[in-house]
Amino acid sequence: MTTAVQNTSVTLCARPGFEGANIRTWIGFKHFAYLVEQGVLQWFREQGHGPGRLFHEHGVGLSIRDCSLLLPAVLDVDDEATVVTTPAANGRFAVRMGVRRATDVTVCRARVRVALIREADVPPTAPVPAELAGLVQEPAIGEPGPAAGGDPAQVLRCGGAGFVWAWRVPYFYCQYSQRMQHSGYVRLLEEVVDRYLAERGVSVPRMLRERGWIPVVSRARVEVLGDARLDEPMWVTFTVTDVLKDVTYDARMDCHVVRDGRLVRVATASILHGYAVSRGPEAGRLATLDPDTVAAITGGGR
Repeated sequence: MTTAVQNTSVTLCARPGFEGANIRTWIGFKHFAYLVEQGVLQWFREQGHGPGRLFHEHGVGLSIRDCSLLLPAVLDVDDEATVVTTPAANGRFAVRMGVRRATDVTVCRARVRVALIREADVPPTAPVPAELAGLVQEPAIGEPGPAAGGDPAQVLRCGGAGFVWAWRVPYFYCQYSQRMQHSGYVRLLEEVVDRYLAERGVSVPRMLRERGWIPVVSRARVEVLGDARLDEPMWVTFTVTDVLKDVTYDARMDCHVVRDGRLVRVATASILHGYAVSRGPEAGRLATLDPDTVAAITGGGR
């Protein structure tokens, strides 16, 4: 159910996906991002500019290009979230997500930027509405970097990347038949953290089994810089940049493709991670990172 409120804000009431309740009944950060995306899409629909109509009538694809999340409280599998989306200038939106417990609790604050990307294979039957014309963009190339050489992964390692994962863009991470969508990068961020921790000897299953610790996220941001294409090879890097008060660690993900012999950065992300106790009387409390865990996460030092 949706209702329009003042200042053209739109409110969406929805529950998180059951898929997101991986440990106990807490919802992971990826599904916060999905609900934020749904809130923004609902705003466009209530203005009469749903993504299907924009695509078929106006030849543009609605694309989230940047989304930052601040997560001050947990979201549970049975929570009904109220997602309020408020527009700002230049395709930007502020999103607040709350749930009703003993009182109203804010579980997420987000900032989102969208664009309307011209679709080469879809001839428009009508011009883009005037109020949205400023959001129209051509497909973006990204940020060119060094020559890729014969081994792009090695080039990235020599450039300071702490971890490199070679990947391929599958169709189920794409939108409009041809390019990777924002939520695909959110999924990549979740997976690259998992792969990185496993390589460092502190995998999620091990920490859960031995200590009852689970990873938690208090903030994350994913920005699309260029358009990766369906089936294109991609190199995903992950680097821990700081450890804060022995409780959380800051990290960065970058995604590169090769164009004309050069590495091109098509997306970047940051994430603030920690661990929460998942069982016993202290369940839900943030865990303190001991020196061995810090050394493993950072590769031996900070």
